[in-house]
Amino acid sequence: MAVKRSAEKKAPAPKRASVTFARLQAKRAFEEISAEIKRIIFSGVLKPGDILPSELQLAGQFGVSRQTVREALRRLEASGFIATQKGASGGPVVVDTILKSMSDLFLDAFLVKKVTTEELTRARLDIEKMVLKNVFQVKDREKIALIRQTLEETQKLFRQGSDEFEGNIRFHKLLAEATGNHVFIILMESLMAVVAHFHSVLKIDISSMKKACRAHFSILDAIEKEDEPRAQAGLEKDILDIYRVYKRSEETH
Repeated sequence: MAVKRSAEKKAPAPKRASVTFARLQAKRAFEEISAEIKRIIFSGVLKPGDILPSELQLAGQFGVSRQTVREALRRLEASGFIATQKGASGGPVVVDTILKSMSDLFLDAFLVKKVTTEELTRARLDIEKMVLKNVFQVKDREKIALIRQTLEETQKLFRQGSDEFEGNIRFHKLLAEATGNHVFIILMESLMAVVAHFHSVLKIDISSMKKACRAHFSILDAIEKEDEPRAQAGLEKDILDIYRVYKRSEETH
């Protein structure tokens, strides 16, 4: 007996986005300057930490006004290629664009997907435990000493009344750097961009940040004494404690 097939449902036609783009303009001098500086950075001639010539020198080299150079530098800074360093020996400094671009893209993806604190915490536990395991395998004493120095500076700032959380986030980045593995470094940089976003939006209180700093000292002590189980347990507790702070903050916002 023939079986009568039900009519197949057609998939809905994709909806065309309602968006208007501005008309493109001919490339202007500051765009050409910006593109040329990017090209030199990508070629490796300019490296992270290098200071560009002054606005006056650049204006002379490119044959344009200082205002044009200033606009080009402003665009480069907004794109994350340079940062302005203050002081007598300051000026536009080349920064590590790869890490910044990766972390910015990672953060954008998290925001678009509306990642939850639960998802972030699970990812942190898996990734950071693997990072810590590699710290014990590599045993880079110089990098471990840098972690202690950074923690002491962070603790000093807290004692002076600072409520900045960058020092605590820096601890996790330095753990990745202590592995010597660039994949871990890029992953941690990207992950910490998301953590910094959550910290900023949820307005983590100073007492929680001080508690995290104390936890980091405990983890570091275990690393220095080559006690991996204690370090791993401390790291897990630190991440879960921050997760609980997130949840309390979400309930009050």
